[in-house]
Amino acid sequence: MPMNSRIRVAICETQPVTAAGLEWLLRGCHDLEFAAHFQSLPRGSSLGADIVVLDKSFGVQPVLSWLTELRLTPARLWPIVWGTPISESEALRFIQAGARGILLKTVGADAVLSCLRAVAKGHSWMEESAFHTAIGPGRSAHSELTSREHQVLELVEQGCRNREIAAALGIQPGTVKIHMKHIFEKTGVRGRYGLALNGLRQRGMLLDPAPIAREELAAAIR
Repeated sequence: MPMNSRIRVAICETQPVTAAGLEWLLRGCHDLEFAAHFQSLPRGSSLGADIVVLDKSFGVQPVLSWLTELRLTPARLWPIVWGTPISESEALRFIQAGARGILLKTVGADAVLSCLRAVAKGHSWMEESAFHTAIGPGRSAHSELTSREHQVLELVEQGCRNREIAAALGIQPGTVKIHMKHIFEKTGVRGRYGLALNGLRQRGMLLDPAPIAREELAAAIR
């Protein structure tokens, strides 16, 4: 996106008061501006914006369908899904469908702005503190995995379940469970969604919010 122009942000939000709060927040930004508020999920090409913030309250499946349809259009629009609550599995599905950011509505204004700016720079964003039960501390131990465990992990990162993995690899679901146990032990990540999110992060598809937040706050203070 052009660095010499303001990033236009559209808001698809079921609660008008919440949308008004986001609009007010954007008014104080030199690099971001409010584009429009929609109380439904419009066609992506009709938003007239660079970034759209989508309320999860429209429904998980409608939001997933909207994100998937957006990927099939030439529209250059980067979506962020926000809501409360958002489970680990939902966050993963949103990211896999094309969302560039995941936010909880309980985060502060600084986190919202940092997310918008990170996405505007082409990064993906997720508040890892909101999903700590899945992601956990983690450690890069992929080199310790066997070739079969790598295959299982790749399918987990694609959102496949145990039966789907077993069918794809020609093994029994019980064998998949054993491989999953070994992968958890070697990587230190808790939960299958944690594995998928950790894999996305290690491939650079998810950005650690903390450094960006500090960077943006420091710039604001200057």
